[in-house]
Amino acid sequence: MSERKVLNKYFPPDFDPSLIPRRKGPKNSQQVVRLMAPFSMRCNTCGEYIYKGKKFNARKETVDGEDYYGIKIFRFYIKCTLCSAEITFKTDPKNTDYTAEHGASRNFEPWREERVVEEGDRLARLEEEENNPMKALENRTVDAKREMDILDALQDIRAKNARNERTGQAVDLMARIHVEEIETEEDRRQKEEEEEDDKMVREVFSKVSMPVIPGGQSSCTSSSDGSPTEGSTSRVVTVKRKANDDEPDIHSLLPESTRALINSKATAAPPVKKPRPDLKAKLGIKVTKKGKVAV
Repeated sequence: MSERKVLNKYFPPDFDPSLIPRRKGPKNSQQVVRLMAPFSMRCNTCGEYIYKGKKFNARKETVDGEDYYGIKIFRFYIKCTLCSAEITFKTDPKNTDYTAEHGASRNFEPWREERVVEEGDRLARLEEEENNPMKALENRTVDAKREMDILDALQDIRAKNARNERTGQAVDLMARIHVEEIETEEDRRQKEEEEEDDKMVREVFSKVSMPVIPGGQSSCTSSSDGSPTEGSTSRVVTVKRKANDDEPDIHSLLPESTRALINSKATAAPPVKKPRPDLKAKLGIKVTKKGKVAV
């Protein structure tokens, strides 16, 4: 079945999309969409009730000249399920709902109910205040007390926010100071530990001068900092002291083969010089007193 689900289409090498003619339609064309009735309504033609959630194939268009703070308003066209009369309704961004426009009446509109209740309460209060001055004074006192309570609550919130901000700044400052103190203490302790380690190393180890092994790869010594320098017959090495702070013998640090080589070089007899051969006698050349050579 996978070969039937074609995802890629073939485009010939000479395909040019700019040559495809563009279809020109109306500016505000209608689109067919599938939707459900957003509210329960009653058809004005036949009286049929259409419940909320009924599915329709509707036509959608943008309402010209109407918007709510830049939000577009859409109009939908549906047909009555009984008499096929056309019914239209629009979106209502202000109340986040829909409003019935033509062909049907809405059964219940919650915001209208709220407005009616609020308007009734306001009219009843005005009528009561006109007939009873004491009630008007009591209402004004209640309103003033409510406003004072609101202002006090707002002032408490502002004071609490300011206190929390000051507390947060103080906590941040104390934490920063504490961190700096900890870092300073750690640095001081680390420096003391390094000084103790250096002192212990100086007590245990020592630098001594050691001659270069004869026949070595190079004759060099170490400078004052222990680095070797050319043209010398000795070098400085670091050795470990004994328990009684006595420096060990240099020759005792060398291996057996090196010590034997040094001893053999020291005790060996000087080499005997071989006499130079008399080339004149060998070649039969005689020198006379007058500087003449006779062969």
